[in-house]
Amino acid sequence: MKIDDLYEPVTATNFLESSRRVWARSGNKIVQKFRCMAGPRKNRVVSKPGQCSKPIDLKKRFAFKKVKAKYGKRMAFKRRRTMKMNPYSKRVQKMNKSLRRR
Repeated sequence: MKIDDLYEPVTATNFLESSRRVWARSGNKIVQKFRCMAGPRKNRVVSKPGQCSKPIDLKKRFAFKKVKAKYGKRMAFKRRRTMKMNPYSKRVQKMNKSLRRR
């Protein structure tokens, strides 16, 4: 058995399959984005599928950890309120639900 038999070669089609299309809010607009299914940004929503394989910026990660430790409850409260009240957020939720049913 060869090592090539164990692993699939990475091609352009595999790369595009590593992300799934979703809808997201960008301000007061609804835009198409992608959810990474593999790579260092797995399960993260990004604007282009090519960003799924980019390395993580550790400085930004640690900075956000500090902010979340300080304002985490406030951020969660605002997010809950937005998701319940904002009509664009509700529309995005419905659009993504219909994508899952396909």
